[in-house]
Amino acid sequence: MDKFKNKYRVSSTRLQSWDYRNNGAYFITICTANRKHLFGEIVKKLPSNLPTMQLNEIGKLAEKYWLEIPQHFPFVELGNFVIMPNHTHRILIIDKQIIDKQIETLQCNVSTGDKNIGAKNEQMAKISPKPGYISTIIRSYKSVVSKNARKIDQYFGWQSRFHDHIICNNISFNKVQNYITNNPLMWNEDKFYK
Repeated sequence: MDKFKNKYRVSSTRLQSWDYRNNGAYFITICTANRKHLFGEIVKKLPSNLPTMQLNEIGKLAEKYWLEIPQHFPFVELGNFVIMPNHTHRILIIDKQIIDKQIETLQCNVSTGDKNIGAKNEQMAKISPKPGYISTIIRSYKSVVSKNARKIDQYFGWQSRFHDHIICNNISFNKVQNYITNNPLMWNEDKFYK
């Protein structure tokens, strides 16, 4: 385990050789804190009697704010997604051409005359969220859901991290889509079930 400022910290789970602004499809899994069931429940619906996710009020917020992501990040397309009782699976698609144009307009240098400000700005740039990155999108999403979900359940929370998988080809994309679609049917066998 690495240390930062003499404290142990968990290393990043992101692929270090990959730029997470790259054009592509990403399979994202986000869990609630302690995998607590906060989004609703799996029920059997008639006439098919197949297991289906029934969203509660917080689950509906999680869905609403996910669907609004392209309004805030126009370079993002949403693929298949499912909200389960204690986690979500989603496909998020990035269009790099649009990202590059947005990043160019976000970058500017302002001189304040303070000789130390350059070093401070450089350090802040290293640790600040980067426009167009998957982690920035997910952080924004989790933040808005948390803010509104805590009006319903003051103890609402997410796990601090999320899992991502870069979808490399059409075969993988189709497998992920099928997995997401069938997730409610497999709930009793799901590793997140408890």
